[in-house]
Amino acid sequence: MNITNVIAKELNIQEKQVYAVINLFNEGATIPFIARYRKEHTGGLDEDYLRSIEDRLQYLTILEARKETVLKSIEEQGKLTDELRNKILASEKLQEVEDLYLPYKPKRKTRGTIAKAKGLEPLAFFILDNLSYEGDFEEILSQYINEELGVHSIDEALQGAKDIIAEMISESADVRQIVREYLFENANINSNKTENKKDNLHSNKKDVYETYHNFSSPVNKIKQYQTLAINRGESEGFLKVMLSFDEPVILKDIYSKYFSFKESIFDEILIETVEDSFKRLILPSIEREVRNKLTEEADLHAIEIFAANLRQLLLQPPINNRVILGIDPGYVSGSKLAVIDTTGKYIEGKTIYPHPPQNKVEESKKILLDIIGKYKVELIAIGNGTASRETELMIACLIKENKLKCHYIIVNEAGASVYSASEVAKTEFPDLEASQRGNISIARRVLDPLAELVKIDPKSIGVGLYQHDVDQKYLAKKLDDVVESCVNYVGVDVNTASASLLNYVSGLNKRIANNLIKYREKVGRFGKREELLKVTGMGAKAFEQCAGFLKIPNGDNPLDNTFIHPESYEATSKLFKLCELSTAHINEKGNLVELFVKKKGIEKVSKEIGIGEPTLLDILENLKKPGRDPREELPKPILRSDVLKIEDLTEGMNLKGTVRNVVDFGAFVDIGVKQDGLLHISQIANKYVKNPLELLKVGDIIDVTVLKIDIPKQRISLSMLP
Repeated sequence: MNITNVIAKELNIQEKQVYAVINLFNEGATIPFIARYRKEHTGGLDEDYLRSIEDRLQYLTILEARKETVLKSIEEQGKLTDELRNKILASEKLQEVEDLYLPYKPKRKTRGTIAKAKGLEPLAFFILDNLSYEGDFEEILSQYINEELGVHSIDEALQGAKDIIAEMISESADVRQIVREYLFENANINSNKTENKKDNLHSNKKDVYETYHNFSSPVNKIKQYQTLAINRGESEGFLKVMLSFDEPVILKDIYSKYFSFKESIFDEILIETVEDSFKRLILPSIEREVRNKLTEEADLHAIEIFAANLRQLLLQPPINNRVILGIDPGYVSGSKLAVIDTTGKYIEGKTIYPHPPQNKVEESKKILLDIIGKYKVELIAIGNGTASRETELMIACLIKENKLKCHYIIVNEAGASVYSASEVAKTEFPDLEASQRGNISIARRVLDPLAELVKIDPKSIGVGLYQHDVDQKYLAKKLDDVVESCVNYVGVDVNTASASLLNYVSGLNKRIANNLIKYREKVGRFGKREELLKVTGMGAKAFEQCAGFLKIPNGDNPLDNTFIHPESYEATSKLFKLCELSTAHINEKGNLVELFVKKKGIEKVSKEIGIGEPTLLDILENLKKPGRDPREELPKPILRSDVLKIEDLTEGMNLKGTVRNVVDFGAFVDIGVKQDGLLHISQIANKYVKNPLELLKVGDIIDVTVLKIDIPKQRISLSMLP
């Protein structure tokens, strides 16, 4: 198999592009680096294409290795024919290879192998080779009675032969493919409630799985979230799941495929054997395949949604240059307060008890007013966990009663407790309690979401569904890819970044990131990118991969605060000379350089300064906005100073909301009340919407109308339709 050719055809790109990418991978280049700095090599392939090439390359490499192993095993048995070799070599999926290998795969003890050990294999072949036999079959059977081998009667001889034939049928790649295709295309997947003793212990689960107590869907039409829901219900013992299908049809298809004749004296025997082979050997295996395939597809879909939501959450615009008061609300243990300055430095923390059972409302308000006045707090970040909305109401009243010039924002605190107990948090704040560390994290998520959230295991940032049910290994890889992509998309200030943030920079790892921090603490701030080479472990390759993503504001060279790679500095200097400008002018003359290049011609200028056109275009983009944070162009989060209760809502009310989570069936939207509203997929647009992610992202600020309010169940239905 020509892997490069296969990938090129699958992705509808040129083979030379795939070849270039694979070579860059082999040289140790990272995906963010290739996407930004090797566009001439790849034809401008973006990160999505590069990750697809990476995934397919890994799969096809494993496939080719498996083919070699299988061919060697069959050849050692002396059973490898040219036809079988060609079939295996032509296989494009691991499943096809495994189907072809099944008859030759070393087996555990089975009814078929036991029958062979009793000397009954010749009888099985006699039946298969003499389908038009008209003699005395019982006489043939009697010849295989052998007390020593354990065959005591003609019935036992016949049963042994049937067991061997049943196994042969079940090992036919063609038969397995027929059954597989039939079940995928024609079977239904059903779930029913089980009478489980857990019901008494976890009665709330009854409602969770009520939809699936009598559920049925065609296998090829079941929605991914339904698959994950019935899988979870089954694993917890509340649901029984099975496939249903037209058994006579599939048995007839197997018979027709395996036996190329219309009538035989052995018809009755073979019909029984086909049924036994299907029910005992084929169906359990293929049914597992069907369920596994559905689960795999559902996993991939759920992980893609999780990844898309995570990306948007990480890329939320920072709210800079404000003193922020973080509040981690709570009841019995109180609400934790933490003040951070405009750089994220922790200043002071306290605990207040405004909620039950203490109810020290006035005392809590006085402490809040003192802190807000003392540090000139401009923004209050409230965690969205326990007692969140009660705290929000108190803060809104405090702002209104005292005419304060500050606002508040509700912050997703998912993962804050994970961070607070982590080694990273203990290193940052060794003298603080875990609860106070988590509160600082909540405040910092407003100041710079990306810089703070990279300290937390991505799975703990609650922007998905069923994240604990899906393939954990693939989920971890996908989410790490997202974090890596976001960090390198935004860039990192090398003089302020934490080790957690640096760890995701292209070309760096935990060891180099920690060494960079140590160097910074010992020597002081970096003045230019070249100094990075003095960091222990920072070799030429690591420097090549990371240098363009590590920025140095107010450094010795203004180009160091851009995404322009040091390898392009010489070309950039030539460009400025052509324009008769100095690189000292990059903060104010970027537009003039662009006008000069357009006037003279991009192709001509790129040749004069010795770089490709894509690189020249990237240089021009960076010269126009040096030091730019791409997140600044996104809409800022909604800051509030007043609060709504669900009782204040009326049907038809128009509100602004923030998208908190996007799922298969719609999105959850924060409209400023205790419970997020559900924007169902049918209410997103006046057209068919296959996937809400086509139109909505986490963090989007949208206009919604209240459709329905269910106060007892605390449910709010929303619409975006005009």
